[in-house]
Amino acid sequence: MTGAGAALDAASRGLRVALIEASDLASGTSSRSSKLIHGGLRYLEQLEFPLVHEALRERGLLTTRLAPHLVRPVPFLVPLPAEQQGVSGVARRAWHRVYYGAGVALYDAFAGIVGHGRGMPLHRHLTQAGTRRLFPSLREEGLAGAIRYYDGQVDDARFVVTVARTAASLGAAVVTGVRAVGLLRQAREVTGVRVSDGTGEFDVRARTVVAATGVWSGDVSSWLPDAKIGFRVRASKGVHLVVPRSAITGEVGLILRTATSVLFVIPWGGHWIIGTTDTDWALDRDHPAASAKDIEYLLSHVNAVLDRPIGLSDIEGVYAGLRPLLSGESDSTSALSREHAVVEPLLGLLLVAGGKFTTYRVMAQDVIDRAARRLGTVRASGTAGLPLLGADGWQAMWRDRADLARRHGLSAGAIEHLLERYGTLTTELLALIDADAALKEPLPGAPEHLSAEVVYAVGHEGARHLVDVLSRRTRISFETAHRGSATARRAAELMAPVLGWDAATVEAEIARYLSHVEAERESQRMPDDVAADAARLAATV
Repeated sequence: MTGAGAALDAASRGLRVALIEASDLASGTSSRSSKLIHGGLRYLEQLEFPLVHEALRERGLLTTRLAPHLVRPVPFLVPLPAEQQGVSGVARRAWHRVYYGAGVALYDAFAGIVGHGRGMPLHRHLTQAGTRRLFPSLREEGLAGAIRYYDGQVDDARFVVTVARTAASLGAAVVTGVRAVGLLRQAREVTGVRVSDGTGEFDVRARTVVAATGVWSGDVSSWLPDAKIGFRVRASKGVHLVVPRSAITGEVGLILRTATSVLFVIPWGGHWIIGTTDTDWALDRDHPAASAKDIEYLLSHVNAVLDRPIGLSDIEGVYAGLRPLLSGESDSTSALSREHAVVEPLLGLLLVAGGKFTTYRVMAQDVIDRAARRLGTVRASGTAGLPLLGADGWQAMWRDRADLARRHGLSAGAIEHLLERYGTLTTELLALIDADAALKEPLPGAPEHLSAEVVYAVGHEGARHLVDVLSRRTRISFETAHRGSATARRAAELMAPVLGWDAATVEAEIARYLSHVEAERESQRMPDDVAADAARLAATV
């Protein structure tokens, strides 16, 4: 996410930019988040007021100006516990309501101060009855009421792709499947990178190299034995479960306290996302694996507040990602900073690390501001007022969605689905459908998606493999119990003519994807991280 943001910021200032991705766009951390654009309510408890203020400002920009087609409000409840009867119980209930109420009120106040708070409704206190009306599955025992507040929700992978495409529209070269393997240097100055595309190596020269490598920042540090970096990035694994909407009855999300962090229950279309864990990860960073222990942890904590427990049979998807945390004195990853850092260990090389998905634009602006110091006259960042592709005119198109459906022979639901994923770029998908009526057909095993989305992912969004389409351009890999296996063949057949695949390549792509699915399933049956990692590495996609 940060690399795509930096490419957009630099390109918007008129700089020549190349964005190099080792695999696919968002193939790492940025597609495996909690899908939230949020200020970090829990960071208020850690007194990280500047971080919360900054994140809420960015949340407001995204929901109202930069990406209203991709980022939308989602309501949450903060359940308030009921204590024992008597004077002390009443006092504790009052204290909980005042304590949490003050925190959420401060959250709203920060949002209003930064000038974009109107993008979200204000918080509201609820009684026990009012709480259970919104979330009937919440266990009545031990519940005094709740506080409802709002944050933002986003399809993280689609957001990254949109940022990268916006950068490309401004002249940036966006190249995937190319890995940086070393730095080019003249004495103590970096002059570019050496890269590999899997068939050979070649040099890319630049006046400034920005390394936005997240949990891979240590790899860049290893290329600089003679330079002082000044920080260390620690990887924290976050696991999420995906269950069907029918497994839990509720209209809003939940945010719950655990012994070490917080747990979200997040409405996600026809599903719920439950997460996350927060544990150190020192194994394979390209393919972090969820273990049976992670899954049990999440189930035990969510079931503590539900009137009908959910079990393994309810789970349709599981995914794991790694947070890049700036290392500090704390032994707990949940206490490490979500602030970001920009350093210049050598002339011509900038490293940016840490931060949150929500504040990607600030991180990008900071690192390109630093780069601009040695690039001569470079105009200031304007990304705070630069809508992403698909944003301009989205509200008007949304109002006309019924007419769009009639004109193109699609259901209103199909048009709404496209508009919420592509914004005004929906017209490009409709053009594909108008040219080939077969592309309006739903995908097998994922009927909410149209065949046109696969063709569009390849032709317009840089998808090159089945996993790119099923895991990132769509989220079929974790939104269906079959994990995309029932969709893989049809998707490969749609991709083949665009990419020039022959029959053997189609079969190889399908086999590779199914191996990936089975390896993930197997890892999730393993008791611990080491065993899960070994199982996941049985298939690397």
